[in-house]
Amino acid sequence: LAPAVERAINKALVESTVFMLDRLYGAPGREVARFYVLETIARVPYFAFLSVLHLYETLGWHRRADLLKVHFAQSMNELHHLMIMEALGGNAKWRDRFFAQHVALAYFWAVCVLYAVSPRMAYGFGEFVEEHAYDTYDAYLREHGDELKRMPPPEVAVRYYETGDLYMFDEFQTERPLGESYGGRRRPAITSLYDVFVQVRNDEQEHMRTMAACQTPGAVRSPHEAEACAAACAPEGGDDKACAAACGELPESRSCSGVIDCVVRVPTGVLGESLHHAAPPGL
Repeated sequence: LAPAVERAINKALVESTVFMLDRLYGAPGREVARFYVLETIARVPYFAFLSVLHLYETLGWHRRADLLKVHFAQSMNELHHLMIMEALGGNAKWRDRFFAQHVALAYFWAVCVLYAVSPRMAYGFGEFVEEHAYDTYDAYLREHGDELKRMPPPEVAVRYYETGDLYMFDEFQTERPLGESYGGRRRPAITSLYDVFVQVRNDEQEHMRTMAACQTPGAVRSPHEAEACAAACAPEGGDDKACAAACGELPESRSCSGVIDCVVRVPTGVLGESLHHAAPPGL
């Protein structure tokens, strides 16, 4: 399909889903339950992307680590969003847990099929989903900001954003390079529940930007890999060999896009050129 058609279909699907959620969770006092449902479902595309990419690896169609690292980091970020909503009581009702978990199961298989057929369309759908999540949290902050500023943050949020290992937190933000010349790493200060929701909202914006970039094959790179590349190629002290080693695309790192493209380009299960070193004894 043409990109404009894909976007129109994705937008219609997301808007119909939002309409349903508005009917189910639009009543006052149901906001946190809605966030719990959103975060249970929001992790699913990243699980689906990873599952399909692992299948491609098994078939010899995929040898690109960047996407695996980025999508795993995205799933970790959404997991902590979910844990925050659980800490706030969003999963207190059985009916909300039942609804969210069963929708997530169906959604997983739908995204697996879509991603296998058209990665670009799957990423475009994810972009619209994350845009909705950003708008939802932004509206909640505007409406309840003063109250949230007087409430303490849950411990899981403090651990994730302030005191924990922030490697994976940096890794999913592919459109925010880590070097100081680009503004450096996000290092949130969490002093209230308002700060927590600000960071969750901002995370959704980073997911949205990453999903948009993923729609261009080869455009997304691990932020830590990009940082190593920039350091190796720095004018002061960098040499051409180190720069090429850190930044160059190895033949085995190439990938194909979707099942049809993979079958056409890689019918033998050998992607691109092969790099052969001296054979060890026994070969």
